[in-house]
Amino acid sequence: MTFESAAPSGSPAAEQPEAPGTEFVLTLDCAESPGIISSVSKFLLDHGCNIVDIKQFGDRQVEHFFLRAHFVSAAAVSVEDLREDFAPVAAEWKMNWRLERHGRKQRILVMVSKYGHCLNDLLFRARIGDLPVEIVAVVSNHQDHEDLVAWHGIPFHHVPVSRETKPEAEATLLNVVDKYDVELVVLARYMQVLSDNLTARLTGKAINIHHSFLPSFKGAKPYHQAYERGVKTVGATAHYVNSELDEGPIIAQQVIEVDHTYTPADLVAVGRDAECKALTNAVRWHSEGRIILSGNRTVILR
Repeated sequence: MTFESAAPSGSPAAEQPEAPGTEFVLTLDCAESPGIISSVSKFLLDHGCNIVDIKQFGDRQVEHFFLRAHFVSAAAVSVEDLREDFAPVAAEWKMNWRLERHGRKQRILVMVSKYGHCLNDLLFRARIGDLPVEIVAVVSNHQDHEDLVAWHGIPFHHVPVSRETKPEAEATLLNVVDKYDVELVVLARYMQVLSDNLTARLTGKAINIHHSFLPSFKGAKPYHQAYERGVKTVGATAHYVNSELDEGPIIAQQVIEVDHTYTPADLVAVGRDAECKALTNAVRWHSEGRIILSGNRTVILR
């Protein structure tokens, strides 16, 4: 069984029962087989739970089943007790699964370099409650955004990176991840390539954003390269990080039509909007338990 506790490592082991009417989210995947939905429904019925919303998908190509159930409990019950009681059901079907309280804010670490549009968007959305996240810290290899982050009352960690200091910098990053009980790392235009060891440690727990011109326009000033080629669309892709540069499982994409009247500066501006939107969607869907990894693909139960 694959399962990660919802509580930070410093939390008490036992959780108090939630009040009646508390909502939860169950996300699972397993080999396709008749009876899975019936077993899940029976579990919820036996525990006095009512389904608010349910999404499911059976992938016929690989004979695998995916499900997300948003439900409300009529009785006072803790998420810990629900997990304990669901464990035998999950074991019977050999499920990978998560059961969380609906709306619980995930603890995220944002990493950024000099471009601050995605960072600023995430800070704003987290602050107004538009995203179910708590930004617990920001790490950057530059100090450009230290004042902005401080204004939001969030710890800022300046971690310079060079070829010689990369191992030490990544060790510092992992210490920050552990210190703040980080559940998701968001690379909001962090312009450093992570090592294979670090990406392995963060598998399924790190999201990156890049412009969707890749691999057509790599290197410096991709939007200026695109202008020279007369592109007709500008886009962005948010994906999980893996050992292949910008080739991880895709989560969200945005595409905006442009034309010959757009200057390089116009393309950059449109690109910023696309990057912010794609990254916001990816962070939202991850935090709401809507994404399930399936090989190098994602199943997103919206």
